[in-house]
Amino acid sequence: MSTYNLGKMQKKLKKYMDDGRYEHTLGVMYTAAALAMCYGEDIERAQVAGLLHDCAKCIPNEKKLKLCKQHGIPVSEIEKSSPYLLHASLGAYIAREKYDISDPEILSAIACHTTGKPDMTLLERIIFISDYIEPMRSKASNLPKIRRLAFEDLDLAVYMTLRDTLAYLETEKTALDHQTTVAYEYYRTLIEEREA
Repeated sequence: MSTYNLGKMQKKLKKYMDDGRYEHTLGVMYTAAALAMCYGEDIERAQVAGLLHDCAKCIPNEKKLKLCKQHGIPVSEIEKSSPYLLHASLGAYIAREKYDISDPEILSAIACHTTGKPDMTLLERIIFISDYIEPMRSKASNLPKIRRLAFEDLDLAVYMTLRDTLAYLETEKTALDHQTTVAYEYYRTLIEEREA
């Protein structure tokens, strides 16, 4: 028995997104469903988290800051200077308030899908990876390898994604959320200990 009305959610979400972002969102939803099948996660929860992961992405940056202030969502110094980073935590709030999502793990998967975090749950890892490898993505280095690994060794895929994301942010001199570094260190240690 289905708990969520995905069709209704999709219709509502489409109104708040440009076409490219909506296509990406569907790609993440389908990729998350495939990974859920592969690893035994609840498929519907993965679809909902994938569908809503970017629900705050198309909100203008100034409005993101204003909404966070209004609703008591903490904003770090780095997020103040780079408000586009807020779409994950704000997205979790919007998923709860506007789409009636009460499942804490779905909300958490939305909240950490850009930075990752140490010791992510299966659903959190699935959404984190799906956002990176969905079919519309083409620019990331090692993408074919990570796409394959995602279905063979999820933790290794998470580690490689974090590693490549940090390398990219470094070369682009783009704002780096501390959470990404912490997540990277956790998964690097995990992989090193596993291979020792």
